Amino acid sequence: MANTSSAKKMVRKIERRTAVNKARRSRVRTFLRKVEEAITSGDKAAAETAFKNAQPELHRAVSKGIFHSKTVARKLSRLSSRIKSLAA
Repeated sequence: MANTSSAKKMVRKIERRTAVNKARRSRVRTFLRKVEEAITSGDKAAAETAFKNAQPELHRAVSKGIFHSKTVARKLSRLSSRIKSLAA
């Protein structure tokens, strides 16, 4: 348990930041899930549009410190290659 007033304030700040980060992470996962669903359904056009919508969200998560930049680059690369391998 926090003893000093500054430690108590940090606990409050961390709780607020955690809630915001949790919402951002959830939002990114939703966009990724939409891409995954489009890929599994085999719809290349839907997968490409979902991928284009997911890209800025993932990059925004990097700028906010939710994900590491190389993690996002790896995810985007793998999704992109899976979309390219779909039959047109």
